Amino acid sequence: MIKKIPLIALALSTMVGCISQNSEKTYQIQSPNGENTIQFELTDLAPQYSVKHGNTEVIVPSKLGFVFKDNDTLQHNFEVVSQKESSYDNTWKQVWGEKHSIRNHYNELVVHLQEKSEKKRKLNIEFRAFDDGIAFRYVFPEQGIKDSIFIMDELTTFNLKEDGKAWWIPAYDEQRYENLFTASPVSTLDTVHTPLTIESKSGLALSFHEANLTDFASTTLAHTTGTTLKTDLVPWSDGIKVRTTKSFRTPWRTLQIAKKPTDLITSYLVLNLNEPNKIEDTSWIETFKYIGIWWGMHIGKYTFWEGDKQGATTVHAKEYINEANKLGIDHLLIEGWNKGWTPSWYENAMHQFSFTKEADNFNLKEVTDYAADHGVKIVGYHETGSNLKNYLQQIDSAFALYKKRGITTVKIGHVGSKLNMKEWHHGQFGVNYFRYVLKKAAEYGLEIYYHEPIKDTGERRTYPNMMSREGARGQEYNAWSDGNPTSYTTILPFTRLLAGPMDYTAGILDVNIEQGYPGRRVHSTAAKQLALTVTVFSPLQMLADLPENYMNQPAFKFLQDVPTDWEDTKVLNGEIGQYITTVRKDINSDDWFLGSITNEDARSLSINLDFLDKNVSYEAQIYKDADGTDIDHNPTKIDIQKKKVSASDSLTLELGSGGGTAIRFKKI
Repeated sequence: MIKKIPLIALALSTMVGCISQNSEKTYQIQSPNGENTIQFELTDLAPQYSVKHGNTEVIVPSKLGFVFKDNDTLQHNFEVVSQKESSYDNTWKQVWGEKHSIRNHYNELVVHLQEKSEKKRKLNIEFRAFDDGIAFRYVFPEQGIKDSIFIMDELTTFNLKEDGKAWWIPAYDEQRYENLFTASPVSTLDTVHTPLTIESKSGLALSFHEANLTDFASTTLAHTTGTTLKTDLVPWSDGIKVRTTKSFRTPWRTLQIAKKPTDLITSYLVLNLNEPNKIEDTSWIETFKYIGIWWGMHIGKYTFWEGDKQGATTVHAKEYINEANKLGIDHLLIEGWNKGWTPSWYENAMHQFSFTKEADNFNLKEVTDYAADHGVKIVGYHETGSNLKNYLQQIDSAFALYKKRGITTVKIGHVGSKLNMKEWHHGQFGVNYFRYVLKKAAEYGLEIYYHEPIKDTGERRTYPNMMSREGARGQEYNAWSDGNPTSYTTILPFTRLLAGPMDYTAGILDVNIEQGYPGRRVHSTAAKQLALTVTVFSPLQMLADLPENYMNQPAFKFLQDVPTDWEDTKVLNGEIGQYITTVRKDINSDDWFLGSITNEDARSLSINLDFLDKNVSYEAQIYKDADGTDIDHNPTKIDIQKKKVSASDSLTLELGSGGGTAIRFKKI
């Protein structure tokens, strides 16, 4: 039982998870281990909160509340009607993921507020303190309001005690989340997307995000003054932030807190704040690796549209199915198979695709039958071009066609700066659209992954057919632009990937792209591409290179072996934008897999192998940058070694500039 104690006695208390109160206006709750503390108070009858980690102030008193239409504010003249505290401790299992068993352990304080004014509206604020951070959300209960509720602004602020280095991408950009990261002080930010990762001057690592984003606008964070950030809800095209009736419940506002950045990666706070799995039979949901005609299209070998270089033809599909067989890969993505592809399809003009009619030179039944006969499953593709009016008119017939043809996974794209050329991908309209399609796919027994998506806020826990998504600059930028800098993939695990899996499409062994556009290349070594399949988690792992670049390539063995579902994940070392070493244990064997990558700097990393099982031996199958290899010198050269190791051993990883190492530890 959590007890209330006088605030003056808090410093003398050694109780774990206590809530204290010095008046009707101030309450505190601590995390189970006592490190993270949330304080709620009414100051001049206005609600505020603050956060401490140990003795370190993280968030100093910060505002809470809303502005409704006609400048009707819900932020002051409150009284605390009641409060309720509780504890929760449970371990649940993911259907798939980077860690199979996850502990959900927190202490909760719910404060019931009511206006003292004539309207006497009620507002509840739910606070949860975890050992790895804090979260809170608003609940506006049903209270006899018959008119529509229009939220014009959310007043939640995060008044950081200290400045720090923030790793950010801009909000409200036509490229959505597909921007390179900038590192700069919090005090210099404009308006940015979440997750927002900060290395605080106090030495703590922080990440701001949200969880269980449902029927609400997603939040961006706007810098106001000093080191204060304010929730900035993404608006509808008419400026209204959220439309609702009778009542509303916001997503959880989350702050993950860690001693060092690597600990943020193994925090599952966001997942824990989502509802449990709602799909009773999950036997049809699977993780897998796949190849595709996709890379050939991006490097200009093929086109998405009909013509002499058309990629999606029956002939090419059968060739790729045969190559998938030779490579031991049992899934194939085919993009461009349907009618509507033209050279100008992406030009933000409400382009019309058919999702049931085949392109010239492609026969869906013939291809799927051939694939089934050869033990390969086709991954379907729907590019909406952000014309959702067109897509939603066809979604049932399109999903039914895939189901009929034995296709159980669909990639869904949303190229375009605005949905329906009008609404942001990450406003309430987009949030509801993406959740609707997710539920619709579940009705048809389809698993999906999104490109040009809404950001991940942990909904894969509730609907585990939500497999992966893009939501950042992927590998494709290396095919036709200046590309992603070498440091980019050493930033992703500490930023974008804190939200959830990413379809980065790693595994390019021909990093010089010999058959591609002149002057374009992948800014890494081939060994680093192997390592990315471990450091960048996705349950659907594309092996993105042309199939011929894998044939007779000894290093392809690692891509064959690396799993897509994991028992456990540990981060051995890392610094944002510098390097990272991640190990994951296969859920179906005793094997561990390691990925270690670096930025533009070559480096030598010593790692202990104490994550391995004790008192047994392993064969370390090592794929590393060959001697003298780096991003500018023989970047495709991979040295393969084998070594007997145990948990008491250590290894030194030699990473060339832009390089990496991938290791399979096989128990012997």
